[in-house]
Amino acid sequence: MMIPWGGVGCCLSAAALYLLGRSSGRDAEVLRSVARAGSMKDLAAILDTASKVLPLVVAVSGRVGSDTPLICQQSGMRGVIVEETAEQHFLKHNDAGSWIQDSAVMLSVSKEVPWYLDDGTGRVYVVGARAAAGLILTVASEVFEESGRTLVRGTLDYLQGLKMLGVKRTERVLPTGTSLTVVGEAIKDDVGTIRIQRPHKGPFYVSPKSIDQLILNLGKWAKLYRLASMGFATFGVFLLAKRAIQHFLERKRRHELQKRVFNAAAQRQAREAEGGNGTSDTEPNSKKDQLVLDICVICLEQEYNAVFVP
Repeated sequence: MMIPWGGVGCCLSAAALYLLGRSSGRDAEVLRSVARAGSMKDLAAILDTASKVLPLVVAVSGRVGSDTPLICQQSGMRGVIVEETAEQHFLKHNDAGSWIQDSAVMLSVSKEVPWYLDDGTGRVYVVGARAAAGLILTVASEVFEESGRTLVRGTLDYLQGLKMLGVKRTERVLPTGTSLTVVGEAIKDDVGTIRIQRPHKGPFYVSPKSIDQLILNLGKWAKLYRLASMGFATFGVFLLAKRAIQHFLERKRRHELQKRVFNAAAQRQAREAEGGNGTSDTEPNSKKDQLVLDICVICLEQEYNAVFVP
């Protein structure tokens, strides 16, 4: 029996989607249980009365600020996180001899300065935001610089099977003044500075969406994953059941055909024995096996006299 890999793949996909849906649902439940600080002033009061043993995971909202913001070289925007990439675009020969477009990253630089959230009542510094979920950087600028074409450069590129098109430079930034919601572990040092960082175990989000929107979004994804899991599971079980039924019917048909062949061989042997004046009692068992092998699979009575060779 051949393994129905399509059905197996659908069942495995259903299991993976189920786990994703369960994970998203668990994350939504965790966010529902997170303490919400109405303001930075309230967060400071909560930290003063909170347990020093258990980590305090909170959700705060405010606008991005920094005492030493970065300035983008191309756009001039001020931000606290800046990512610069330079991508070389070119044409190259493929195996068929035609030109296809491709690219390669030449430069990728990320910069970050200490920054905080400010809601007018206080500041909360955010640490390690680049590793948080939900962080979206705004595209500050995209510039394409065409490569200079000279005879020597063009000849060398052609001999290498390349045609340089230019360099695409992109700047992505988290601008100052952006409204963000941060979910993470809040700690307060001896000086009184409050920081939010990734907890040892728990959610860590830096997102322009509110916490209610994050919970709603995770709930929607969990529902979609569960529905997709049910669909893949149903289709996978259908494929597996279909293959199993086909295998059962095929074995049954072979068994019935083999039974008919043996019955036909036995009947023919009996007729020959009646016409042979009892000589069949002395015939060896090998003759019966030979009759079974030589019987025609169409009429099941006569010996075959032709075969089909593929």
